[in-house]
Amino acid sequence: MADFEPNPERSGLEPELGGILRDFPDRSGFEPELGGELRQKGVYVDEPTCIGCKHCAHVAPNTFYIEPDYGRSRVICQDSDSEASIQEAIDTCPVDCIHWVDYTELKKLEEERRFQIIKNLGLPANPSALAAQNRSKRKRKNTKPR
Repeated sequence: MADFEPNPERSGLEPELGGILRDFPDRSGFEPELGGELRQKGVYVDEPTCIGCKHCAHVAPNTFYIEPDYGRSRVICQDSDSEASIQEAIDTCPVDCIHWVDYTELKKLEEERRFQIIKNLGLPANPSALAAQNRSKRKRKNTKPR
């Protein structure tokens, strides 16, 4: 690969591009890698505000998923659902925690997410954890002295 001079016009998102795409100086980081229409904005979920209703994940399942540790919505892919589906998820969110943001702001918000304190919504982490809790409750109940 040839050495390239950094392009001051680049967005700063290029390291997120995969493979050889990182090495092209004319890449901005905003190109749709899978084809389709280029969006000038990304979608972001304010997780501390989210109540974990799961509606967005049902409306736009390729964009949103429910994060298993805290039970809140998170964006997993920016360009997998139509803009109309994503907009429907935004419009029907009961706590208005999903927003369109500029990609440069999105990068900053994603970096700040690492320092957010998010409380668990009380959802079980996974089914096996629930089963283990139930087994231990039954075991304690059966071992009580009579």
